This record gives sequence, C-alpha cells and structure tokens, in this order.
Amino acid sequence: MLKELVALAVLLPTIFFGQHTIKGTFTPAQDYNIALLYKVTPTVSEYITNAEIKEGILEFKLDSTVSKGMYRIVYAIPQEDYNFDLIYNGKEDIEFTFNSETGIDFKSSTENKLLESYTNSMSMITHSIGKFYREESKDTLALKSIFNTQREAQSSFETLAKATIALEFIKANRPYIPDTFQDVKTYVSNLKAHYFDNLDFNNKILQSSNFFDERMLNYVFGMSSDNTDEVTNYKNNIDVFCNAMKQAPDKIKRVLLVDLWQQMADLGFENVANYIAESYLIEIAKTLNDQELIDGLLLFKSLSIGSKAPDFSFEITENNTVTTKKLSELDTAQNYIILFWSSTCSHCLDEIPQLQNFLKTQETGALQVIAIGLEEEPYRWKDLTYDFPDFIHIYGQDKWDNPIGNSYAVTATPTYFVLNKAKNIIAKPEDLEVLKGLFETE
Repeated sequence: MLKELVALAVLLPTIFFGQHTIKGTFTPAQDYNIALLYKVTPTVSEYITNAEIKEGILEFKLDSTVSKGMYRIVYAIPQEDYNFDLIYNGKEDIEFTFNSETGIDFKSSTENKLLESYTNSMSMITHSIGKFYREESKDTLALKSIFNTQREAQSSFETLAKATIALEFIKANRPYIPDTFQDVKTYVSNLKAHYFDNLDFNNKILQSSNFFDERMLNYVFGMSSDNTDEVTNYKNNIDVFCNAMKQAPDKIKRVLLVDLWQQMADLGFENVANYIAESYLIEIAKTLNDQELIDGLLLFKSLSIGSKAPDFSFEITENNTVTTKKLSELDTAQNYIILFWSSTCSHCLDEIPQLQNFLKTQETGALQVIAIGLEEEPYRWKDLTYDFPDFIHIYGQDKWDNPIGNSYAVTATPTYFVLNKAKNIIAKPEDLEVLKGLFETE
C-alpha cells in the first residue's frame, strides 16, 4: 500500500534528534504505513521529515530547527485529499488519535486541544440555535440565553488563547451574535451578511492552513437565496466572497479560486467554473504572469458543453479520391462522436466493437464516429481500422503529444465527445454505456 509514498520517503531521508515529538495512533492500523510532515506557509509546503506508521503508531522527532507554525501530516495519496493540519508552538509535545471516519482527536498539546475544544463548543451552541428555529419555539428568552452563552463562550476562549497561534483561528471564527431576538429569516440573512466580517485575508497563520478554503466552500455551497436557481446562487456567492478577499495578495487569491474552480469543474458546473475564470482568475493569472494557468482555463472553456468543438484537419477518401477536410466542414450526420482511442488500450479494444455494433442500430445519417488513434507507431492501428469501416479514422501520431489530442485535453483512452450538427459539444460521456444512453429511446 502507498508504494509512491514509500519511494518518496527513501528519496527524502531526514534524521532528527528529538527535542519535541508528534505522536499519533491511527486506526484501523492496517490502512496506514507511512506519513510525511510538512510545514505549511501561505503559498508552499516545506517538507520536514517522514516516518513509518508501525502497527498504527506514528512518531515524528523534532529538533530545535523545527520552528513554530502550522504543520500538515500527509498519510496517503493523493496528498491534497489525505491530510490534516495541526499547530506546533515549539514548546510542547503533541499526541493524537486519528481515524479517517471520525477525524483527529488531540490527547496532548495545549493549543490544539484548546482549538478543538472551541470548535466543539461553538458547534454545540450552533446546534442549539438550529434546534430552536427548527422547532419554531416562541420562547424568546430561551433564544436570547443561547446567544448570551455563545457570546460568553467566544469571549472566554479568546481570553484563554491569548499569545497562542490558536487565537488567530478563534478570532477569525467569531460568529455573528444578535443582541435581541430575531426570527429565523432575519437571523439567516444577518449570518450571511456578516459571514466574512472577522476574516483577515492577510493573516499569514490563516493563510498557512485550510481555514480560508473551508470558509469559502461553506459560503459558496452553503448559503442559498430565495428565488434564484442553483447556478445563479453560486455566482452571486462567489462575487460576495471575492469582494470580501479583495485586499488579499494575488497569490492567495489564486490558491483559493483555483480550488473553487476545480470543485465546480469536478461537479459538472462548467458554467460556474468558466465564470470564476472569466470574472476573476484569468486576470489574477495575468498579474502573476502565470501563462500555464491561463492556457488551462481557456482550454477548459473551449471544451465545455455548448462550446464549438476545436477544429482539426484530416484526410478522407471520397469517390476513390483522398481529400483534406476539416471537422467543421463535415456534413454527414446529425450528431458526431469524436473518439480518442489506442490500439494498445484494452478498454478501447473492448468498447470499440460495441460502438460499431451500436452504430448499426441507428438510422442512416444519425451518427458519425470520428476515431482518432493516439499511437506511437501506425502498424497495429492501421490493421485494426479495417475492422471498423464505418468510422472516419485519423492517425494520432506521437500519442500523448498529438496536437488533436492536446486540443481536447485527452489524458486517457477511450475518451468520447458528442457533437451536434453544428459541431457544438453537447456531451462528454465517461464511458460507452453513458454514450449509448444519450441516443437510446424507450
């Protein structure tokens, strides 16, 4: 398990003679075998050390060169998905238990336990407020009492956390607390209006954690408005968030908005992803001279549903004459399937004969398959093309460096794009069964 992490550990050996330790118990023990420790800064993560997780037990030994700040433990790959943060103040040992289902529980470490206690306490109070409104209680004094408890808890934890790193998180998480009774609609409206009041986007401690990212995602996906559709609501929330962080450094804006862009892209909200790019992210990338990011954002837009498919030229035989045509010039079907495949791809060799058979079930002129073979050499590909005479075949020389494949951002085979008669992208089915479902009728 996690061979890549093991290999990385071998390549990055570090010997530490301990001044303080970070100890953890991971369960179930058999699911873990190595962990990496990073110090997190606003824009990069600095590798510190690694250690085996033996029978569920992890121990990092830290020397005096390991400075206080925010640290991240990575326990599996991909690293961005399997990690958690903790505070190291340079003065104490840290001990915790971790389970992927229930999360982290600190057994020792004043700062981490304090922040954990604060989070749990405020969560319980928030639950009580929600319960009050759900039950439509008329006991206004009870609600005022809950708000007073929330106010006192916030103040107490800020006092307890003085001169600690944890204080930065506690202050930034300070909630909106009304002085008088408010009905649920007014309360929710005020929560939304004051959501970012206490966030300092220039705070380097907060920048060195997942705090801003979590707040951003909670707001964009969690705050809804009446009489607006989902996409419009997301765009409105993004505008509010971007306005709230307008004084942040461009590098921080880039980190946060790239993550939000990726979330929208992964969830299939291409319209929203492109809105983030066009309204904010491309301009930030220009300021940072990040041409790679700009190119990636523009490529994504060019391949979004509704966009005109990237054009390309190919040779076709008509009336025993070989001519050069462009995709945009084809007028042979109502819909087109662009298929990227390879003669060395087992999934392709399984699905393509099924696609050929499916094509025969469709009316003449309904579908045309344009099959682009991404290959290192043409011989096997050429032999296989004779098995699929109804396809338009194109040889994709240089495989992953092929210009057509690159213009469609192809990273795996088979990859499908479905176009309408006007050559607009109407679907990007993840496999053949999904593709067939687009055309099958009851």
